[in-house]
Amino acid sequence: MSDRYGSDILARNPHGVTRPRSTERPVEIGLVVEDAQTGYVGAVVRVEYGRMELEDRRGHRRPFPVGPGYLIDGKPVILTAPRSAAPVAKTRTASGSVAVRDQRARVALSSRIYVEGRHDAELVERVWGDDLRIEGLVVEYLGGVDDLVDVVADFRPDAERRLGVLVDHLVPGSKEARIADAVARGPGGAHTLVVGHPFIDIWQAVKPDRLGMSAWPVVPRGVDWKHGVCDALGWPHADQADIATAWRRIKSAVEDWTDLEPDLIGRVEELIDFVTAPAG
Repeated sequence: MSDRYGSDILARNPHGVTRPRSTERPVEIGLVVEDAQTGYVGAVVRVEYGRMELEDRRGHRRPFPVGPGYLIDGKPVILTAPRSAAPVAKTRTASGSVAVRDQRARVALSSRIYVEGRHDAELVERVWGDDLRIEGLVVEYLGGVDDLVDVVADFRPDAERRLGVLVDHLVPGSKEARIADAVARGPGGAHTLVVGHPFIDIWQAVKPDRLGMSAWPVVPRGVDWKHGVCDALGWPHADQADIATAWRRIKSAVEDWTDLEPDLIGRVEELIDFVTAPAG
């Protein structure tokens, strides 16, 4: 009678087959990787602060964390920080300005920049924070611009104490445009600059491809814009905590000025120049 199990039944363990183990691979510019969870394939175009940005063959970019969960040539890898002989100091700030080393922030100027809401202030800080501290500029949020004429009058701007204001949805014929005109004609208008971007909300100033979208959703009239966006994208939006979570998700996709639309970049730079210009 033949022994169908062979001479040693322990020589081969049929349950010992394991999936390929992930190997570590330093991330580097130009490396093509696939996100195993979403199937997104792209070349690494930027690596910074534990995050990387992948660009697909259509030129769209998406941010991802450096770490496990990727494939290279179909094999699982754990991406690690780039190899470097020594830390390389950043030569540019997030706004694209030349980085100034070992310089303390100035004492705050009496001039100010006002923005509409908390999200606006956080986005400006994220990209222009280094520049603001070097210049000694403080950004404050208003919670809306309906009372902007009175706010400017209370601030009492003059040649040495200027006021810059960034307004959402500043387009011809809008309520915001009428308020800006009233400020220009009112007390302190000569030393106040009101500029704005065309976006309904500051969220839209983030390039949509940074979040894997071709465009921001169109929200019907009468629907709260932030809730409408979250609904269209399938994000929770039952309460303010959900909206805050959505904003953190959007903000995390912004590393520097290249992640923002030019219509916002130009306006913020204009305000910084205005409030820091020498009195004359």
